[in-house]
Amino acid sequence: MATTPAGTEAPGAGSVAAGSGESVREIFAIISAIVILLVYQGYTLSIAGIASPWISRTFELNQSKLAELFAWMSLSAFGSLALARWADRVGRRRIILLGLLLSPLLSLASAAAGGPVSFAIYQILIAALLGGSVTSAIALLAEELPVNQRARGQAAAATASAVGGVLGYFIIPVLLKLGYSWRWLFAPSVAGIALLLPVARMLPETQWAEQRSRGTITKSRIYDVFNLIYRRRALALISNAALATVAGTAVNGWLYYEAVSIIGLSPTKASTLVVTGMLVGMLGFPIGAWTSERFGRVPTVTYFGGAAWLGAIAFYWWPNVPFAWPMVWLTSIYCWFKVGSGIMTVGANAAATELFPAALRSTMMGWQMIVGAICSMLAQAMIAALIAPLGGLTNVIGYFALLGLPSALIFGLFIDETRGLPLKVAAKEDEWEKVPRRAPLAASLHKP
Repeated sequence: MATTPAGTEAPGAGSVAAGSGESVREIFAIISAIVILLVYQGYTLSIAGIASPWISRTFELNQSKLAELFAWMSLSAFGSLALARWADRVGRRRIILLGLLLSPLLSLASAAAGGPVSFAIYQILIAALLGGSVTSAIALLAEELPVNQRARGQAAAATASAVGGVLGYFIIPVLLKLGYSWRWLFAPSVAGIALLLPVARMLPETQWAEQRSRGTITKSRIYDVFNLIYRRRALALISNAALATVAGTAVNGWLYYEAVSIIGLSPTKASTLVVTGMLVGMLGFPIGAWTSERFGRVPTVTYFGGAAWLGAIAFYWWPNVPFAWPMVWLTSIYCWFKVGSGIMTVGANAAATELFPAALRSTMMGWQMIVGAICSMLAQAMIAALIAPLGGLTNVIGYFALLGLPSALIFGLFIDETRGLPLKVAAKEDEWEKVPRRAPLAASLHKP
């Protein structure tokens, strides 16, 4: 691990000393609060996808209308960007608590929705709130944890979100067996209101408050991520997000359909494959924390990310290689993809939160979410248009999966390594503070 020269740590970042019992408790409290939030977020945002067969029946939607409903729900990314930007202005803690306050109420409204339009509106608001909360949580981890704990914190966050996302797959069969409606999937989300006070007690916000006191927060603008200091980083992250989203939307969105309708697995086997892959894939998060600290964030994303996309390509283009147990082969390459994706996610999140100053940290993640939402919608439209020209869905998804390889390469070529660096140094805080700021409008109107 790289050593940090004495005296280079950002003020306040060293307040969490490794040998202090109080500091250990603070670290544990921060990570615990974020884990609680992201388990809730992962579960709540997975409900619509898990319940989609029953949503279509309840609201009398055919496949085309259901896809259209989910496409409209992608508009939540614009709300997430607004909240991410707000988090850089008013603080991460407030946005997290706002999400935990309003999401349970909107979940209750979703459960009672009488039609697809109202259901979509409630889901857009929930996804926007929780999207803003996630960007705030990831930024807060980078700011509040000591340098040697940042990647581990990101791994814990990614694991929590994945755990939350898989819970619904276990709950829905029980509900149906007992004769309950899919709407009861929202019950745990509604009960999440009870998390508000515990999380509020556990979350500090010392680093953001310090930056605000120095005047670098209130004078920033949403487009400052493209300032000359950060332009290469911002464009590289956006390009990476665009290519990875197109590839990921294709691979993940059509995997179950591919397994059942094209490869010919039974629904039970396909579900077993997906759940196994998701559970085994969680091993990628602690591995990603280790590789990020041992080798660096950039190699972790570039090499393990590239390997992950090769697994996705193999699943779609070589699902029936000569093998005694085809189910074992398919499950193995899907697990390969999920583990690699988990490793890549930790490295990417650790790097992205360290590359920008406190005034722009959540804002940059909001930009990535917007690009991701747009590219997700474009990917589905392009898939529909290319199925006939390219000879079928499997060929289209395979070609789209190839886009993951240049996305990993872009990260390797254009993103600066931040392993072992104090947050202030990694984010170029000193250079950012010297950038001339545009005066607020109210102040400029009073100038003679």
